[in-house]
Amino acid sequence: MEAAHTDVTGGSGTPGPAPAPAATTPAPAAPAGTPAPSGTPSPAATARLTVHSPDEMRDLGRALARLLRPGDLVMLTGELGAGKTTLTRGLGEGLGVRGAVTSPTFVIARVHPSLTGGPALVHVDAYRLGGGLDEMEDLDLDVSLPDSVVVVEWGDGKVEELTDDRLHVVIDRVVGATDDDRREVTLTGVGARWQGVDLAAR
Repeated sequence: MEAAHTDVTGGSGTPGPAPAPAATTPAPAAPAGTPAPSGTPSPAATARLTVHSPDEMRDLGRALARLLRPGDLVMLTGELGAGKTTLTRGLGEGLGVRGAVTSPTFVIARVHPSLTGGPALVHVDAYRLGGGLDEMEDLDLDVSLPDSVVVVEWGDGKVEELTDDRLHVVIDRVVGATDDDRREVTLTGVGARWQGVDLAAR
């Protein structure tokens, strides 16, 4: 197996205030064609929204950060360029963590310690983690995952066993050769942790 690499970010900076994100609407079910989280029971909470720009995607991440707490798992699904890392950048700003959030593709995982006494952000790219949790144990993360917010890109079918509770974010972009930056985002909270949480509230 290729050796897994991790990175603990450095740098400094204090996140600014979170602007208001795009409006959301509750939804009883994901739209047709939207992939469901692997092995998922009935969702505890669901919402859909339209994001019109990368800035709005970042704002959405900041808003979602207010719902997160230590031990939460966030799974991000979307094709290349859909906005997964942009959303995670907003999550990092909302959580008040150290260092710029960038794609972890070449290091597999990055740890962003908190600047505010809150949970660290563990940002994982699971694209090359064919073994799922077995390989997660080899990442040598210097944080306790139950004390962190773990965000996993390309994690479907690989990391669900980390916890029975997770927030699954599916990002669908406009297809074809177009400059349209719109994204349709489906938020699905799975498990008792998300029971009664209003994902559409900001």
